Amino acid sequence: MKSTLKFAAIALLAASFSVPALAHDHSAMSKGDMAKMKKDGAQDAVKVGNLVFTDAFTRATLPGAKVGGGYISITNEAKEADRLLGGSSPAAARVEIHEMKMDGEVMKMRQLADGVEIPAGGTIELEPGGMHLMLLEIKQPLKQGETVPVTLEFQKAGKVQVNLKVEAAGATSTGHGQ
Repeated sequence: MKSTLKFAAIALLAASFSVPALAHDHSAMSKGDMAKMKKDGAQDAVKVGNLVFTDAFTRATLPGAKVGGGYISITNEAKEADRLLGGSSPAAARVEIHEMKMDGEVMKMRQLADGVEIPAGGTIELEPGGMHLMLLEIKQPLKQGETVPVTLEFQKAGKVQVNLKVEAAGATSTGHGQ
């Protein structure tokens, strides 16, 4: 019974995480990349250097929430690996990379202090219930329909700004207001 309650509490906390759709430093984008941006600031797929960013979002948060989760798919088209080290955002005091895993019947979350490797020719998925961006000490509630700027920092690619679209509180991907 206690482990079920712990899991339910962690699942509720995880459901409160939020992170919106992509935006970035336009100086690093080609005209073709800029053409992929939607009028609302969200983006389908954006290529910056050898990295391709898709499905960037966060979830709306409840008033008083202090954390949000960011989700995005990152593909590395380079011939060598790169590493996502962390990030920053004007919407939060800190942006870290976290991982959620089941340990028996208990969901545990931990910071990936060394970041996460994106293999050459590979893709990483930062998604609900797995690896994700953790927006800590958010400054105000994340509201559905808004975007949150996040600057991601990579070992080789440097800094890339993305806009995370704020979806509904229970969203599992962009464009799904569940």
